[in-house]
Amino acid sequence: MNISQELSQWWHQQTAIEMAGFVTGLACVYLAAKNNIWNWPFAIVNVSIYIFIFFKAHLFADMYLQVYFLWMNIYGWYYWSHKPGAALKTPVKLITRQQVLLLSAAVIVFTIILGSVLKYTTASYPYIDSFCAACSMGAQILMARKVLENWLIWIFVNVVYVGVYLFKDLHLTAIMYAVYIGIALLGYIEWRRDWKKQME
Repeated sequence: MNISQELSQWWHQQTAIEMAGFVTGLACVYLAAKNNIWNWPFAIVNVSIYIFIFFKAHLFADMYLQVYFLWMNIYGWYYWSHKPGAALKTPVKLITRQQVLLLSAAVIVFTIILGSVLKYTTASYPYIDSFCAACSMGAQILMARKVLENWLIWIFVNVVYVGVYLFKDLHLTAIMYAVYIGIALLGYIEWRRDWKKQME
């Protein structure tokens, strides 16, 4: 079997719902990287799709994470809509020392507690899944609050997610998260540029 036949066979194995998740996922992350408020409606559709996908894949921490993301996307849309005064956009902020300490402690505690619970279920990779979920929750809060460093957390956690999804045969999702790494780097560059403009 040649490469084109293998690719064709692989393509036909992809589900319509994962393809929809792939497209809406790329759209929402790209728009977020461009500091565009329309990332939030795409994100709401995307996480709704992935609640179902991760349930079927027995990635329960990721499934519950999508429920959390659903609420955070609604909050982010609201927060970004309420820009101060005559500003064109809600301003970008830098992370504080207190936020770093709180986030680090929350990730450790959440990973230990959720991983310990999930290891008694049919969950795949309970501690890795819980760690990624905890990092993602923190990054999502920072993104909703327009904190620049959210993108650095996303770069790290997306690298881990690519490996997890490859092992779970969610190839299209793994590709999407690999693309997310590049978009997150773009997001960091774009938001840092916006932050510097604010400081002028």
